[in-house]
Amino acid sequence: MAMRKTDREAFLCSVLGNEQPPAHLARAVIEEKVRNAILDGSLPSGTALRQQELATLFGVSRMPVREALRQLEAQSLLRVETHKGAVVAPLITEDAVDAYGLRILLESEALRLSIPLLDADDLATARGYIELLEVETDYSKMGTLNRLFHMSLYAKTPNKRLMRMVEEGLNEEERFLRFNLSSMGLGKLSQDDHWELLRLAEEKAVEQIVSSLQHHLNRGVKAITQYLNSKAEQEKPPVRQRKKSIA
Repeated sequence: MAMRKTDREAFLCSVLGNEQPPAHLARAVIEEKVRNAILDGSLPSGTALRQQELATLFGVSRMPVREALRQLEAQSLLRVETHKGAVVAPLITEDAVDAYGLRILLESEALRLSIPLLDADDLATARGYIELLEVETDYSKMGTLNRLFHMSLYAKTPNKRLMRMVEEGLNEEERFLRFNLSSMGLGKLSQDDHWELLRLAEEKAVEQIVSSLQHHLNRGVKAITQYLNSKAEQEKPPVRQRKKSIA
């Protein structure tokens, strides 16, 4: 049953708060609040986000709200549906395996371009993220740290359009990992892979690190495939047993 307007207002206020940001920060504040609420599951898949409701909630015009929603759509966290406007995108879509395959191609190229240009500070940043991942127990934070680690290795990629596409894929993965990393049991495996990636980055071993990254990401393909297969099994309608006729 759809929520009444007052129920929706109360729900959005409880999830997003009603802080009224300064005009010059409105777009960034709204984007961050909505993004965090999507990533932590407070705004579930299918939730409609109407511009006027958000504008009223934050005490701003519709312009910064519109821009914030566009940014979130570009990050694949929202999608626009006919007659509904912006809605929270599904946690994972049926073409996720294909999308992961594309990620492998894009991130391999980003890594290949970036590694020769990384300096000591870049590598120290990457190391810091792994060290945080080693001790972090909150799976939602592990998803964020995983994204930041990978982005730190791609940081010097000169192709900015490529970087935007890579970041979009990592945003999708972060959301998936927040809800599934524990059940997949990939936490320790990922850190072993991350340390190996860092070692190869320090050695500037470009082709070896690209190969290692592809191996690392293929673990994700297997996890996504397993998730989708499990989901399909759960959604199968129960088999009706035919009544035996009495002779």
